[in-house]
Amino acid sequence: MTGLVLLCISSCDAMSFFRKTLFPKVCRVTEQTSLNVVVFCLFGRKRDSALQESCRSYPRQRQMVAKMMGVHSIEGGFTPEECDEIVIAKTVAPAREALLVGQNRDHNLRRSDLVWLDEVDGMAWVMERLIDVVRTSNRNWFDFDLREFAESPQVASYDATDGGHFTWHSDIGDGPMAQKRKLTLVAQLSKPERYDGGDLEVMPGAHIIAANRTQGSITIFPSFHLHQVTPVSRGTRRSLTVWAHGPKFQ
Repeated sequence: MTGLVLLCISSCDAMSFFRKTLFPKVCRVTEQTSLNVVVFCLFGRKRDSALQESCRSYPRQRQMVAKMMGVHSIEGGFTPEECDEIVIAKTVAPAREALLVGQNRDHNLRRSDLVWLDEVDGMAWVMERLIDVVRTSNRNWFDFDLREFAESPQVASYDATDGGHFTWHSDIGDGPMAQKRKLTLVAQLSKPERYDGGDLEVMPGAHIIAANRTQGSITIFPSFHLHQVTPVSRGTRRSLTVWAHGPKFQ
């Protein structure tokens, strides 16, 4: 298959790598608001023979970029028993209506309830587990400049009775915390047979990746990737989300 692959990167962590290794021969860069848009060739068209040859000379770099831009799944991040424990524990805290970045409300874009785990006693072990997952994932795949977890993990409930969903969006926003989000982690708390619809879909490029629905699995991806939760048509989907933060992407 031939053609150009477009990768949109808002990561200042990756920019120096691209400038030093790929830009001179195979890249052109433009500015689009605050995003650095990197366009480079993985396969090249026949008429772009020089560009194609340049691309072929960077196999290691291409592998690094693929990992950095990828959507990665971790099996068994939590056991089924641990998932059930989190779901039961969150019932003691008040649920809040999920809002959009900027604390705006639009049920056409998002419909779900949230519980912040820092309001639930005895859940410190959950954060410790997530920190371990982030540490390993960032070392193996992303190599982002991560400094903190500035927001509490949140448990979201998407219920079929009100058409729970979250349309296409990025987790990075203009708020003081949202602008520093760099990695997004989503853990599947529900058994997949307990609901229909409610798929987490991530768009790392021109294609869409459906996240693992296995209970306890964790999906991790750069926070600038577009993603959505499709409408739930039966039952309730529950998931756990947390963000790793660092200096904001430029």
